[in-house]
Amino acid sequence: QVQLVESGGGLVQAGGSLRLSCAASGSTASMNAMGWYRQAPGKQREAVATISSGGSTNYADSVKGRFTISRDNAKNTAYLQMNSLKPEDTAVYYCNARTYNSITYRVTDYWGQGTQVTVSS
Repeated sequence: QVQLVESGGGLVQAGGSLRLSCAASGSTASMNAMGWYRQAPGKQREAVATISSGGSTNYADSVKGRFTISRDNAKNTAYLQMNSLKPEDTAVYYCNARTYNSITYRVTDYWGQGTQVTVSS
């Protein structure tokens, strides 16, 4: 089991910045990729950015050049630096951690409780 706790959300004006943090605890040795997803009202949850255990990153087209994902494996923490925020970035942001069991080949996704990001115009 992996527990995830997000922090850093809030209200910011368009053009501003926020930094989200996701602290993992529990069976963190089995974690592979970590990522940030978001869900706006009336919309499906979408991937924002992911980072592998080795540091490879992927971003949604809508945030490329503005958001940066990183992780500190020693602290079991992932971060999302969000710059040049737009009103359309308003959503609940969820942290995700994926584990892989090399014996059972089972992949399991864990989710945080979510943190609200609101960007005013």
